[in-house]
Amino acid sequence: MAKPLVAIVGRPNVGKSTLFNKLSGRRISIVENRPGITRDRIYADAEWLTHRFSVVDTGGLELKSDDDMWKHIKKQADVAIETADVIIFVCDAKSGVTASDSDVAQMLRHSCKPVVLAVNKMDAYNPSALAEFYGLGLGEPFGISAEQSVGIGDLLDEVCSHFPAAAEEEEEESAVRIAIVGKPNVGKSSLLNRLIGAERAIVSDVAGTTRDAVDTAITFGGKKYILVDTAGLRRKRSVSEDVEYYSVVRTLASIRRADVVLAVIDATEGMSEQDVKICGYIHEQGKPSVIVVNKWDAVEKDNSTVKKFEDKLKTQLSFMDYYKSLYVSAKTGQRTDRIFSAVDLVLSHASFRVQTGALNDVVCDAVRTTEPPTKNGRRLKIYFSVQDGICPPTFVFFVNDEQLMHFSYKRFLENYLRNTFDFTGTPLRLVVRKRESEE
Repeated sequence: MAKPLVAIVGRPNVGKSTLFNKLSGRRISIVENRPGITRDRIYADAEWLTHRFSVVDTGGLELKSDDDMWKHIKKQADVAIETADVIIFVCDAKSGVTASDSDVAQMLRHSCKPVVLAVNKMDAYNPSALAEFYGLGLGEPFGISAEQSVGIGDLLDEVCSHFPAAAEEEEEESAVRIAIVGKPNVGKSSLLNRLIGAERAIVSDVAGTTRDAVDTAITFGGKKYILVDTAGLRRKRSVSEDVEYYSVVRTLASIRRADVVLAVIDATEGMSEQDVKICGYIHEQGKPSVIVVNKWDAVEKDNSTVKKFEDKLKTQLSFMDYYKSLYVSAKTGQRTDRIFSAVDLVLSHASFRVQTGALNDVVCDAVRTTEPPTKNGRRLKIYFSVQDGICPPTFVFFVNDEQLMHFSYKRFLENYLRNTFDFTGTPLRLVVRKRESEE
């Protein structure tokens, strides 16, 4: 199931980025006491109790300003609001309700999305200071101090209460959501049309024809799929039009919400720097994926053509050497019938669970094969391991001191797991935690 997306919005300098950093547990957004610092949406993963979700930071909203920068920020915030499941509207307790707050509140009411009102900068709880915020018409205001972590728990309880229940999403979850991504003009729309057997998407030799993410539900082999054709992802300096810029935003959102991603590459051009960046984003989001090398019919071949292309892929995608590749032609239909089986394969690997006993046996074998590292005379000890989740498979290692886990040994453990269990096509997440003495 796709993680719920929470958007943080509000006028400038009310503490949105501070709250974002607090929720994500990392200092990702730039925090400075002047407006306009955050201009682009910044995404991060967060969790509260049993809930896991994604949070997006946005630039401050000045709805009535004619300045181009503020118009640009508003458009980005619009996209964040459009794709969000829940919105946190942040106000400033010290300045009270302003005209800008009222303007933003009116915009949020029209969005028809659940809105949780957070009144920030309340280092000391003062119920009377919250009274005027009821006038925004967004329900109960929650007094918080993002800087001091005051009231964050109550705020998150309310946010999580608006997340869709699993039962409500059962029907949608029964269909595998596949995002088709790549640079402009690599044949994504042609591939979509080939897969569904109809001219569903506009096909043109002009790069950038597809502006928005388009959903198409189909059934193949008795299984339900939702295919999402997305706008081509260009390098940032190549994105000049506002409409194309926001197509990129929606493409990234489609990747985040997909079950499996098809990364389409033009075989005639080879793997470019932008292709690598797109694959890097897929990897960072923990999505199982298939590298679809399209236009294979247009490549002059000999007995070693595939091997040469694979060798280049292995070099350029060394950070995701678990990838699964498929060489197809959307134009002729060559090997496109294998795409759905490849999707099912990588998704099954991403959903695979290792029994705790078997996992610890494998880890013990790995430790016997290569001893854990030492630092300042202390050796890393791995007490036990558990699989904490799937999609991507996440493994937690309880150790004597997490600082002793060198990244190279962590990589060794991942490779050992991959050599024992088939995780082709999916990233793995390895988490290291210190085991408390009482445990």
